[in-house]
Amino acid sequence: MEIFVLLLMLAAFATYQLKSKAQARRIALLGSHLGKYQVEKLMESLTEGYLRALGEKDPERQSQIWNMLASSEVQLCEQFERFVADFSSVDEGDARVSRLPVFLPEADRFFPANTFDMRQALAVHAQGINRVAKNAAGRSPRDKAYTLSAELFLMQHTCHWYCRSKAVASARTLARHQTPYQQLLQAVDPDTRQAYLAAIGR
Repeated sequence: MEIFVLLLMLAAFATYQLKSKAQARRIALLGSHLGKYQVEKLMESLTEGYLRALGEKDPERQSQIWNMLASSEVQLCEQFERFVADFSSVDEGDARVSRLPVFLPEADRFFPANTFDMRQALAVHAQGINRVAKNAAGRSPRDKAYTLSAELFLMQHTCHWYCRSKAVASARTLARHQTPYQQLLQAVDPDTRQAYLAAIGR
């Protein structure tokens, strides 16, 4: 019995080590591409700006803030598209993401049918962010800010999913943005939702 418990402990420790190594490698890979661009900084600036605009009582001042944020949206779209083009050079094996709810070392390699391609998912996010920023749907500034924020948060969820797991990504999204994953899916542009679900194999 003691030997069995010891073996279980050793197996758990080995699994933890493999998991930590694999996650560190993915974080480093994504960071090496994302770190070249100002995506995270622009995303933070925009989400803070939206809150400021929505809380502004003076219509003229609010209009000025919306106009100022429009240039940041253009910059974000450009930066994110460049990041996606850069990440598209990643090998397919390194771009596969397991659809299992929790992270298992090498699950993406042992169960390739139960994975999706991070490169395709990021391309979907780039198209969605760009589409909402251009506002072809004619949304009001408030609705546009709401939808674009959802697009950005869903993209962030995908990045966390790639580095950790879907469960961790969803927990972080809920903790950071007080928004459940399913609610994000309903809040993004319908075309994004359809393309995203197809990309992740849902």
